[in-house]
Amino acid sequence: MIRYLCLKLGTAFLALWGVASLVFFLFTVLPGDPAQMMLDQNENSAQLEVIKSKFGFNLPLTEQYFYYLNDLSPVSIHSKDSLQFGHYDPSVYGGWVLFNTPKKLGVLKAPYFRTSFQKRGKPISEIIKETLPNTALLAFSSMGIAIFLGIFLGVIATLNKDNWLDRFLQLFSTLGMSVPSFFSAILFSWFFGYVLHDFTGLNMTGSLFELDDFGEANRIQWKNLILPSFVLGIRPLAVIIQLLRSNLLEVLSEDYIRTAYAKGLSQYQVLFKHAIKNAFNPVLTAVSGWFASLLAGAIFVEYIFGWKGLGKEIVEALNQLDIPVVMGAVLTIAFFFIIINIVVDFIYEYLDPRIKTL
Repeated sequence: MIRYLCLKLGTAFLALWGVASLVFFLFTVLPGDPAQMMLDQNENSAQLEVIKSKFGFNLPLTEQYFYYLNDLSPVSIHSKDSLQFGHYDPSVYGGWVLFNTPKKLGVLKAPYFRTSFQKRGKPISEIIKETLPNTALLAFSSMGIAIFLGIFLGVIATLNKDNWLDRFLQLFSTLGMSVPSFFSAILFSWFFGYVLHDFTGLNMTGSLFELDDFGEANRIQWKNLILPSFVLGIRPLAVIIQLLRSNLLEVLSEDYIRTAYAKGLSQYQVLFKHAIKNAFNPVLTAVSGWFASLLAGAIFVEYIFGWKGLGKEIVEALNQLDIPVVMGAVLTIAFFFIIINIVVDFIYEYLDPRIKTL
């Protein structure tokens, strides 16, 4: 178990390093000058040089890359001269000093994503803390809807194999997997939030917290979660229905199922005590993959519905060329994707003892 866990953690480290390197070089070579974006209409040559010097834009690309990895690393070594480049500063962002020499400083710290170019130097970690819970809530609610309805409809399709209800559910699944989320978001927002607003009471756009009528305090608007949750859950719902149906049909043809029926077990007992558990591993794979993907797939859905989450923050940051926000958000999503996959491997072993993580 320890060997397996170390192997997984090593693989996770390499994956995060690859993602960090990819997003750095990808966004560093994008057209546009972040220093000019930060100055907006107040640009002049002197101020431009100050900004480039402060954030290290005038350094060679490889040197910028190593500074970036050093800031992300939990254990980092800093030249005291480099603090002027806008990198990690222990006196500002905390951490535990491991060693301190006249020229070098070793620090144990949380990964440092730097600061926003556009939001007056606001730390990226604070932006993520403010927006990630909303995205996580949206992802959990979407996956909860997909799992609950997917298992129910998958069982219904299995029990009604090849009749009109089964064919209808397969058609629904096919449409659900093929329609892009951003199109579904526009359609649901218009139809349920505008055309049927008088009946549904739902809004076309809105986030979890909104100002009250007096503009004095935020209040929770749970109804704003309904439409984006259903839209984001349509595709995983369709996948779960198809996977569970096909795997249940395969499991129900096994010899031990016939033996269970021969022992006098009811259809309910056979289905829920034996068949579903053995048919659920591929579904679990889809659920884990889709749940992690929902964090990234929420980008367009959040933007269309005005849901103030990490996805909407990414779109706004791209429009403003606020690269540190985009890079920090992408790395955060990648981290959770990896953690979810590791957890799912252990769940596999619990569901099926034949699968060993050793």
